[in-house]
Amino acid sequence: MWRIVGALLLISTASFAQQPVLRFSVAESWAMPLIRVEQEQPVEGILHELMLGIAREVGHRPEFHVLPRLRLQQAMNNGEIDVRCYVAQSWLKTASDAYLWSLPLFQQRDWLIGQPEQLQPLTPAQLAPQAVGTVLGYTYSTIEPLFASGQLHREDSRNQLLVLNKLHARRYHYAISNQLSLDWFNRQLPPEQQLRPLAVVEDQALACLVRNDPALPVQGILRALLRMKASGEIQRMIERYTQGQKQSMQPASAPS
Repeated sequence: MWRIVGALLLISTASFAQQPVLRFSVAESWAMPLIRVEQEQPVEGILHELMLGIAREVGHRPEFHVLPRLRLQQAMNNGEIDVRCYVAQSWLKTASDAYLWSLPLFQQRDWLIGQPEQLQPLTPAQLAPQAVGTVLGYTYSTIEPLFASGQLHREDSRNQLLVLNKLHARRYHYAISNQLSLDWFNRQLPPEQQLRPLAVVEDQALACLVRNDPALPVQGILRALLRMKASGEIQRMIERYTQGQKQSMQPASAPS
């Protein structure tokens, strides 16, 4: 009996190894509940489940490349990765027919956040000259003029979790965070210690970018994402990581 089970396991493993590879980028700047990385490989999170789902739909073996945010587009342009998810069209400097966009999948809201005692709404333009916690390589287009003028200064960290930890440790008074990561971070804190969202900085639709290569199942990937969204599968992924929290991240509305 055990010989049969072992043989079946070996056949299954060999079959998986022979599947074509689909290479996904993972940004170092992501934090839970988007993704958790251990030893350079993602192990859980909304985007981890999304990528596994894409690969399963097209019958490919997923391969994950953890990269600094500033390297992501270069890696795609160089053909080092095949799929880049959780990206807005406004983040790319130029359009190209070298890749194709999925439909919008998520809506991300970025906030100016402050200390627990900061109860009054406050916009970035109202801040006195000071450092603001930001994610390395991330562009905050609506407040870039404040950085360019010198009114505010970026205090970059490698990922969103580090930004929030530094704010909580009072390394600076204000920072920028997406609402989903903020909710995840705050859930570990008692109400009187939770970081405060003060003003919406940006609200934008995010999608996946697929390298337009005839060797890749491009249309299959795009159809898989359409099906996963239409069936509610992406929403269920979100809910698995936001149970008991405010539903701050919702799938973007499909274009009419």
